[in-house]
Amino acid sequence: MATAGPSTRPIQPFYCGVCSLPTEYCEFGVSVSKCKAWLEEKDKAEFDRLWGEGSLSARMGTLSVEKQEKIEADALKAEKKAEKKAEAEAKKKEAAKIIIKRSERTKRKHATHIQGLELFGVDLKKAAKMMASKFATGASVSKTATGDDEIVVQGDVGDDVVDMLRNQVKELKGAPADQVVRVDEKRKRAEE
Repeated sequence: MATAGPSTRPIQPFYCGVCSLPTEYCEFGVSVSKCKAWLEEKDKAEFDRLWGEGSLSARMGTLSVEKQEKIEADALKAEKKAEKKAEAEAKKKEAAKIIIKRSERTKRKHATHIQGLELFGVDLKKAAKMMASKFATGASVSKTATGDDEIVVQGDVGDDVVDMLRNQVKELKGAPADQVVRVDEKRKRAEE
């Protein structure tokens, strides 16, 4: 008689709603206390399996008291650091503006420069390609004088870009239309 080997059935892990890791790995994330609270509320049996008295003492039986305290302090410090980083990211995103600048090229020709889309998670190359096909004109990603990336579209298409932002068209999803600043840049004519 042959002995049974390991199970071939797939395992369905239970994922954390806070850090999106499997619950066994929440302790390695940056929000351990939030993960614990969420798990205790959602699935008490899973919480007891992972964080109950028996499991904690089995895992920490080999650690000294000083090491346990250091691990807890490090976890708390990492959690506070992650919260500050998330707050700073949210403030930066809130303060960010999408700048649509119209510049004069030659005679009656214009170019539209769009800056700040990358702050909202827009892939500039895909957005430039989409705008080039939509407006049937040239569009490219280039660097500004300050070193930031911008999309340069040939033609005066600023109004159309604002409409596309309002309608959240394809690649522009996630970019807010209420944070758009329009700038009209005139070319200085040389005195004769």
